[in-house]
Amino acid sequence: MRSVEIFNLAKFYPNPYGEPFKAVVDFNLDIQQGEFVGLIGHSGCGKSTVLTMLAGLNEISDGGIVVNGREIDGAGPDRAVVFQSPCLMPWLTAFGNVMLGVKNVYPHASSNQRKQIVESALSAVGLADSMKKYPREMSGGMQQRVGIARAIALKPKLLLLDEPFGRLDSLTRMELQDVMLDILHREKITTVLVSHDVDEVVFLCDRVVMMTNGPAATLGEVLNIDFERPRDRASLLQDPLYFRYLDHLVSFLTERAHLRTEPRHYDSKSLLTFTGKKIESADELSQAVA
Repeated sequence: MRSVEIFNLAKFYPNPYGEPFKAVVDFNLDIQQGEFVGLIGHSGCGKSTVLTMLAGLNEISDGGIVVNGREIDGAGPDRAVVFQSPCLMPWLTAFGNVMLGVKNVYPHASSNQRKQIVESALSAVGLADSMKKYPREMSGGMQQRVGIARAIALKPKLLLLDEPFGRLDSLTRMELQDVMLDILHREKITTVLVSHDVDEVVFLCDRVVMMTNGPAATLGEVLNIDFERPRDRASLLQDPLYFRYLDHLVSFLTERAHLRTEPRHYDSKSLLTFTGKKIESADELSQAVA
């Protein structure tokens, strides 16, 4: 069942000196219910532009987006966004920051029902014992957990992640990736992630959408990630296919100047012969892309 349909999506920005600047053109993608899709590409390729149009925070110039059978025309509680910076209200506790959104989305719920929603969301991200802490009393990782809790508390149909772990150290990033996987596996929320991290998208996603260079960026290739869920990081790091996926993504980013007008789709079988070489360890991957 399709959860999101993106058709002929385009974003143009005014240019006082001539033709409008074309950031994204002719972007087409269907996303299934509960699917986790990653968007990658170099800076300026329009990843975040697509994400903000999905969120309804950026006006669509052409084409359209349908979420759960309804074409969107602005922001709505059916779509929640987690940004790189959690942007918490400093005068509110973790509980208060999450409650702020819950009050707006569930205005007719009782105070006890809203309290249960907030507590459940904060517990899901591992902050059951930190609900009364203020942002200044929390680490960057804890603040981002609050941002994630604020998003999932709204029970969105579509969760949009804009490099949510980009400012965190490696260990905290891995912890929050595991938290996110656990939540999404349990809640079955359709999710779109913008990331520069090829390891991250291979570990988290069901499909990775690779965007061509901007301006006039569009969908270049789609890579299916054939690992079953739930996923275990240690097991994946022992799987040669994991490094073949990484190799393919790095190869695309390295060769991004070759704009393809037709998207190409890859699964694990075709990928084995695409790169022309076997990558079976982290050391081999580093040598291959050095």
